Amino acid sequence: MELEERVAALERRLAALEGADGGTRPVGGGELWALQRLKEELAEAGYPNGGVLYTGSVRLPTEERYEWQYGTFADQLLDADWSQTAESFAALGHGVRLRLLREILGGRRTAAELAELDDIGTTGQIYHHLRQLTGAGWLHTTGRGRYEVPGARVVPLLVMLSAARP
Repeated sequence: MELEERVAALERRLAALEGADGGTRPVGGGELWALQRLKEELAEAGYPNGGVLYTGSVRLPTEERYEWQYGTFADQLLDADWSQTAESFAALGHGVRLRLLREILGGRRTAAELAELDDIGTTGQIYHHLRQLTGAGWLHTTGRGRYEVPGARVVPLLVMLSAARP
């Protein structure tokens, strides 16, 4: 394994470990324990209009692990300029880009590996899609044409996919 690949793998592992230490561990049980805990936290903090919380603990096919949690108050979301998120959503709004993300999470990390896939397009088209995803923050390069989903984006991406399912 080349030194760059080894360093990138170590950085991914470190990011996953740092993410695991920064999150709150689930407490309690019951059917809607996360919702109940969120409501308690919001009431204690004095936010009557509620909030949103998403969290996840994921092991990818590559054996990388990510634990992540994010929450925000409803007022902050409702008062924000939603147009600032358009680029991020637009980058995900193409079937080929979603497939590229899935393949990258699955371990195909180079443009050459991605170009071997059926029905993915030409090398030029692949690079176009990779640039769109990188520009929106869904990917970053780890050197020598290697791509990965940043650790802080793995769980949010899976949350968005889960929310979009019919």
